[in-house]
Amino acid sequence: MSTTRTALRRAATATALAAAGVLAAAGIASAHVTVHPENYAKGATDGLLTFRVPNEEDSASTTKVQVFLPTDHPVLGVLVHPRDGWTAKVTTTKLKTPVKTDDGTITEAASEITWTGGKIAPGEYADFDVAFGELPENTGKLAFKTLQTYSDGKVVRWIEQDDEESENPAPVLELTADDEATAPSARNASATKAEGGSGSASDSTARGLGVAGLLVGALGLAAAAFAVVRGRPSRS
Repeated sequence: MSTTRTALRRAATATALAAAGVLAAAGIASAHVTVHPENYAKGATDGLLTFRVPNEEDSASTTKVQVFLPTDHPVLGVLVHPRDGWTAKVTTTKLKTPVKTDDGTITEAASEITWTGGKIAPGEYADFDVAFGELPENTGKLAFKTLQTYSDGKVVRWIEQDDEESENPAPVLELTADDEATAPSARNASATKAEGGSGSASDSTARGLGVAGLLVGALGLAAAAFAVVRGRPSRS
């Protein structure tokens, strides 16, 4: 009997350690500044982007967030959704190559959005919503370089690109063909948030973690069952 209990205890410990590893990996993956959803259709109109900024410090708060928008492939018609406690400033830049649209030729576009005045405490994150009028059609992705400033003066530069193992990757939005895109429109995304839901990227992450959790649990139960069977005395 004692042998069976010991085996069960060992199996439970192994399961707990495996689950902790999954959660730790999820925490690391979500610690970067990211943009949601992860993809949109090329040339999409009237959409919504959410920049998620987590605080990675133990004793300092995030007090300033700067998101730089590409101007070689500009995002047109940028509007910032108000966020309590934060003040947003949108900087525009004259485009080297004007963009022709159905409403006319665009010669200027947003190049930087800076949020100040608020605070993201340790262990917390904040979502900053940005609506757009139109995304470019002539590129496959948009990188939004971001600077995150802390109350102790530290500045984290989320600017690295084309490196999946980078420690400070820039948030990247993939632009796909119409039939490959999964992003909702700005109106639908706002409705989803109002109903308590989250963006497609958050849903994908949650589903992935759920599957991983089920696998870990199944492995733990299998190990426990095997230990019980192995620990039983054989009968002649």
